[in-house]
Amino acid sequence: MVETPGRPISGAPVRLGASTRPREARRGRGATANPTGRYEPTRREAFHDDGWEADTPAPLRTQVIPERAARIIARNSSPDIPFDRSINPYRGCEHGCIYCYARPTHAWLGLSPGLDFESRIFTKPDAARLLAREIGAPGYRPQTIALGTATDPYQPVEREHRITRAVLEVLRETHHPVGITTKSDLVLRDLDILAEMAALNLVLVAVSLPTLDRRLARLLDPRAPGPDKRLAAMRRLSEAGVPVMVNLSPIIPGLTDHEIEAILARARESGASRIGHALLRLPGEVADLVADWFAEHYPERKARAFALLTQARGGRENDPRFGHRFRGEGAYAEMIGQRVRLAGGRLGFAFGRMDLNREAFRKPGAQLALF
Repeated sequence: MVETPGRPISGAPVRLGASTRPREARRGRGATANPTGRYEPTRREAFHDDGWEADTPAPLRTQVIPERAARIIARNSSPDIPFDRSINPYRGCEHGCIYCYARPTHAWLGLSPGLDFESRIFTKPDAARLLAREIGAPGYRPQTIALGTATDPYQPVEREHRITRAVLEVLRETHHPVGITTKSDLVLRDLDILAEMAALNLVLVAVSLPTLDRRLARLLDPRAPGPDKRLAAMRRLSEAGVPVMVNLSPIIPGLTDHEIEAILARARESGASRIGHALLRLPGEVADLVADWFAEHYPERKARAFALLTQARGGRENDPRFGHRFRGEGAYAEMIGQRVRLAGGRLGFAFGRMDLNREAFRKPGAQLALF
């Protein structure tokens, strides 16, 4: 292992080597590497010394780290996001989606957006107590809370820690509207709460489904439930009266874009009634990580994928501008949008988020004060 000065944040991207981390040590993980975070003063690089006998690398195990948060509701004023507040019960995500736009947030913690992001998970055990306190504050006015905007609230650690369920219990008791985004059928565990909230028009569940190809899904998001389980979850939710959105995200040029119509048809058959979609985003270190992933798994498609993305991002790999970052612009982006609109209209989908009930909100009572 050697250390070299880190590159400036504004410097040109440096592509990672496809064999940065041995496959044996990252089995079941999405990222191929663990690059140093951009805020670190040095960059670590692994290399093989032929003079030493290589040890068999140990599998990368998930570490769960409790975090003491001061607040749980995050606010935003982004004009292209249909909510102004959100809750993320976890930092990092064990699903390991290589395309996750939240990966760069681990650099804020002095960790890598690569393998660290999916193997070093921070929990917020006080989330429910903080939520009850914040929505109970004088002057609080309810708007839909987005649950799981950065990392999945139903990732594997939720089975044991149950932080998401505790948050939903507070929202149910206070009749507070919530929109959930997940790619896990673990959401069905909380169907009792969700069905009760749906009867009052308090909840929408968005299920992310970028591909129907099981092999590809295992490479894109290796520890998330497969496409069939997500479709089954849509069906169960819909049958229980919970409105379901299919989140066609991310659409990856040259890799998943041919599946748009098929995904929408299967989702509609499974009870989804609304559509959301977004083109692949490559903020911060995600560009390097995705390029490395392509180099290892689909090298023959890498050039085309990045060429189409660059075309849709005004000549750059990533365009962070409001109104452009999710859908892109130009001929390719317009074609994708048109296909989604035509297929969605033909299948009877509604588009975008739905208006949820804010009028039923009631302040937390004495029982919730015990959180």
